[in-house]
Amino acid sequence: MSLANDVKIDIKAAKKMRLPWWAVLCLLVFGMPLPWLFDHFGRLDLMLPVWNSVAVLGFMLVLKRKLWPHAWFWATMAVLASVHVPLVLFIPWTSRWVPALVIAGIDSIDFCVMLWIISVVGKLVEGTNPPEGSTHPKHYA
Repeated sequence: MSLANDVKIDIKAAKKMRLPWWAVLCLLVFGMPLPWLFDHFGRLDLMLPVWNSVAVLGFMLVLKRKLWPHAWFWATMAVLASVHVPLVLFIPWTSRWVPALVIAGIDSIDFCVMLWIISVVGKLVEGTNPPEGSTHPKHYA
């Protein structure tokens, strides 16, 4: 299967996902102190980018939960999370109102790029080891 098809299938699965009521409640309760915390340290402008980065990474973890047993997946997620740190710290963010459509667009692009990276890494890693019980000639070349 091609990378484009993998990403399309993952995007379709992501569109069908819904948060249960208790998850929304937990996000609200644990997210309430964040504005105060960021304001206390004088970096209120970083609150929304950090919150969105954590949300996109968390959504990716839930979407790709079948890959949790694989070490390459966790290594890739660690690299993706560490790439978000300089993006949040070094891009000049504003504490002013930003249209929700702009935020959704940035998060969607971030999500699609991460899906593509995970698919590429998965193909590279799993392509080196033949599936168990495989007799396909290309696995022996």
